[in-house]
Amino acid sequence: MDFMQLPPHSRRAFLKRAGQLALSGTALPMAMNLAALGEAAAADANDYKALVCVFLYGGNDYANTVVTYDEPSYAQYATVRGGAGEAGGGIAIARADLERTLLKPRTPLAGGRQYALHPAMTGLADLFNTGKAAVQFNVGPLVVPLTREQYNSPDRKTYPLPPKLFSHNDQQSIWQSSSPEGSTVGWGGHLGDMAMASNEKSLFTCVSVTGNAVFLSGDAALQYQVSTGGAVRVRGATDGAVYGSSAVKNLLSNMISQPSDHMLENEYVRITQRAREAEVHISSALAESQVGATGNPLTTEFPAQNPLADQLKMVARLIKGRSVLGSKRQVFLVSLGGFDLHDNLIAQQPVLLGRVSDAMAAFYRATEELGLSDSVTTFTASDFGRTLTSNGDGSDHGWGGHHIVVGGAVKGQAFYGAPPPVSVGNTSAPQDQWHVGQGRLLPSTSVDQYAATLARWFGVGPKEMLTILPNLRHFGDMAKRPDYPVNLGFLG
Repeated sequence: MDFMQLPPHSRRAFLKRAGQLALSGTALPMAMNLAALGEAAAADANDYKALVCVFLYGGNDYANTVVTYDEPSYAQYATVRGGAGEAGGGIAIARADLERTLLKPRTPLAGGRQYALHPAMTGLADLFNTGKAAVQFNVGPLVVPLTREQYNSPDRKTYPLPPKLFSHNDQQSIWQSSSPEGSTVGWGGHLGDMAMASNEKSLFTCVSVTGNAVFLSGDAALQYQVSTGGAVRVRGATDGAVYGSSAVKNLLSNMISQPSDHMLENEYVRITQRAREAEVHISSALAESQVGATGNPLTTEFPAQNPLADQLKMVARLIKGRSVLGSKRQVFLVSLGGFDLHDNLIAQQPVLLGRVSDAMAAFYRATEELGLSDSVTTFTASDFGRTLTSNGDGSDHGWGGHHIVVGGAVKGQAFYGAPPPVSVGNTSAPQDQWHVGQGRLLPSTSVDQYAATLARWFGVGPKEMLTILPNLRHFGDMAKRPDYPVNLGFLG
């Protein structure tokens, strides 16, 4: 969006925001571009939209999550992975166990290819088959599109690779921010930079229910963290007594609330006061979802003993209380760990994927109850995929993987991207060109394209997109026309 193409009230919003940033000491060009232009672009936003990232920490095994099912492909899959319980540690899932979670797309895949979700993922399979979920094949970090020959080329200037491939911490950071560990700003945070002006209380634009992560850190937007029990309290200042003494409580409260001549002390007081005020706002918003609240309480049942479900229930409650928070655009992060399954894949992945499926299905039902299923899109992400080959009792670090997108705005009951052949060979044959050894998928879709499709639905324009996702200029339509919106097709 060009500045002079904005209507007059939007240009005034841009200039006002620029002045505010300058006075606050925020002189970064990125903050100016996203926060100021974001305010102008979002000045007339009247609807509500939320993106919810479900990050699977550890690197989820793609081949046993979205499982090839047609007989020829399944036979190859079973040969490579070996049957579960076989001598030597087979990790293939029995084909008969996949019947309940067989995915039935509206338009069959070419070549008779079929897929099922892991047998523990009945909830997400049902959402797919009723048009509320889609699968995006083979997503992973890329700087430029690559073939296997280019991956093996020594010419890293022409064919750059994402830094530190197969490293957990670095690939988590690259998924979330396009940069390795040490990055300070994520693409979810950049979306927050643009969305802040749409929200009455900008602090609640980017909300994490899973602790600190670079994904939600913006140049201007702050990452607000809550627990599954609600706002993180400033202990001592609001307790009835500290160490059994109300006098100690009062003294502590005064220490963290009184102004000071010292600049750093004043900043500490400001931040503490903001935290105390935020706690009040969050508590008021959460009250909207409780029995006895004004209007109807949130009644959707979330599965017990499921940490991901606990996090998503908190997201649903915050969305229900969005009017109290003054929110029109929000980005959330939830997560589940334990997916680094070099061992015990067959025993442990069903529990993990069952939690993911049950939690995401319950959350979708909650958005339906709230009348916001078309306004909330939930998507999975992970460090990386894993090898197709078994290492004896599990699989090792990989690259690309399959991911699931859920929501009423999703063009569901469909697969997007190219289904990879099932092979681990090292020949020049076409079926061996999609991986880089041991069935480590060479991504056919970049994280930037995946993120851009989500961001486009969220309201980001083409020129702003390149600021948020700089590698996007190398992919698809953006590579030919920078003004053309990237769209993988899974969102309306």
